[in-house]
Amino acid sequence: MADPDPKPRRESLRELAHLFAYVRPYRRRFYIAMVASFVSMTFGALFPFLVARLLAAAAPGLPPVVIAGLRPTLDQVAVVLIASLGIQAVLTFFSSLSFNSVGERAVVDLRQALYARLIAQPMAFFGEHRVGELSSRLSSDLAQIQDTLTFTVAQIIRQSMLLVVGLVAIAATSLQLSGIMLATVPVFMLAAVVFGRKVRRFSREAQDRLAETATVVEETLTGIANVKAFGNEAYEQRRYAAGLAGYLTVILRTARSRAALVAFIIFAIFGAIVLVLWWGGRLMQTGQLTHPQLTQFIFYTLFIGGAVSALPEIFSSVQKTLGATQRVRELLREPGEEILRAEAGAARRLTGDVRFEAVHFRYPSRPDLPVLRGVSLDVRAGEKIALVGPSGAGKSTLTALLLRFYEPDTGALLLDGKDARELPLAAVRGNLAIVPQEVLLFGGSIRENIAYGRPGASEADIRAAAERAYCHEFIARFPEGYDTLVGERGVKLSGGQRQRLAIARALLRDPAILILDEATSSLDSESEALIQSALATLLAGRTAFIIAHRLATVRQCDRICVLESGVITETGTHAELMAAPSGTYRRFAELQFGVGA
Repeated sequence: MADPDPKPRRESLRELAHLFAYVRPYRRRFYIAMVASFVSMTFGALFPFLVARLLAAAAPGLPPVVIAGLRPTLDQVAVVLIASLGIQAVLTFFSSLSFNSVGERAVVDLRQALYARLIAQPMAFFGEHRVGELSSRLSSDLAQIQDTLTFTVAQIIRQSMLLVVGLVAIAATSLQLSGIMLATVPVFMLAAVVFGRKVRRFSREAQDRLAETATVVEETLTGIANVKAFGNEAYEQRRYAAGLAGYLTVILRTARSRAALVAFIIFAIFGAIVLVLWWGGRLMQTGQLTHPQLTQFIFYTLFIGGAVSALPEIFSSVQKTLGATQRVRELLREPGEEILRAEAGAARRLTGDVRFEAVHFRYPSRPDLPVLRGVSLDVRAGEKIALVGPSGAGKSTLTALLLRFYEPDTGALLLDGKDARELPLAAVRGNLAIVPQEVLLFGGSIRENIAYGRPGASEADIRAAAERAYCHEFIARFPEGYDTLVGERGVKLSGGQRQRLAIARALLRDPAILILDEATSSLDSESEALIQSALATLLAGRTAFIIAHRLATVRQCDRICVLESGVITETGTHAELMAAPSGTYRRFAELQFGVGA
């Protein structure tokens, strides 16, 4: 079957060249490893020569052994043989260690580059890629590349040297027998090309299928509470099993191709050895070849056979690495956001003036569905703006544009009178903070989660933020205090405690503009009272956008904007909107509070 890529060889070599760019910083150690490997192979190549001389020294009636003009005894040849093996072992250890060191360091650099590129992607990218698929880039794909850089590269160099030395040695021993051996080379090359193309194609497909199963695991574990609540464990097991079945089908195709290649290589190698023995025996009968020479030739032939027999595994590993490298390179080529150093975010403090000018927006993943249609909104510094409306009206999208997760299709977002696109992205986000409905806490300590608002903050600042957010009291009740681990996604804390930690995080950041996204919608009355007190502290002196379905939380806002189908249909204070007899806000309020609210 033809390779689906019209120019696979050239593209593959380019991808491999990019991969080895990560080895370049360690090229000195790499070159030393190559030299050590070459010297080691040189001593290894002496083995057949010395064995032949050992046999000649031991056999009666054969001409005396001559090495470098000397005629050593049997014992002396044995000592030289053992010494050469010892030197080879030491050099092999050093070269293997060096190759591994270079490979591991290069993979660490590649992991850092890939992770940096991944987290620098815009939100639109994450809307188009599943988490499990992206995780696979950092796990299975890089594991394959790691295996190649730490082991396969060294094997390629060693086996190539062994092959070259072996070919030179057999040519020097007997040209007739060498011709027989070399006649098999085109057969090996043809088999490697035919099977290699299949292995590369199947390997890439297998990596894709494995990424799909990783996505299932990621989604299941992330939503494990829902899985158990709906009793869908068996369904998730079937979904995972179906993904594994697809992966198994592809990987077994790969295994069949590799097994066929290995079987063919083994048959061809030993068939060639039998042919050499047969023809060598005939040459001995005619006096054209001595017994030690045939022994030497057979040993070198075994060296060549060992090198050639390793080629299928090496070739298969390289083909799988090419597939993994292509996938990794695809991500590395993705244009990321212009993320500057963390300190760039503090380069300019915004006053908090925000203006949306005739903003139209559609999500890149849903270009046929307009989300915002000509939204204009002028917010003065320190003003508290509530965004209310039915689900899907565009409230969260408006704040996503404010955070510059996306850019408007048309229109503009102005911060302090300047187009937000002209400001450094880190400077924009460095002036904002968000307290979401579902607070995401990382699996570290309480201190680390608060400090996430401003990495490097002092202990005094962290405690001050916790006290202002009404967190310090419940933190002090934990035996470990601020060192208490919150568990995966903060599962060891209550909803109210997580919410207050999110407020403490925002207070520590000290933003000019604050976004509250349903910050109190899922709390009980006692927790909500504490959160409202903490929010009052957080809101003081800042521009705030407050998204809420529970209108009790927005009655005191300076202005309330009602969004419907991506358009601001009403704006005003609570009293002004309640005065409109047929307004949407009034209808919402009457449903929540009763007539005359």
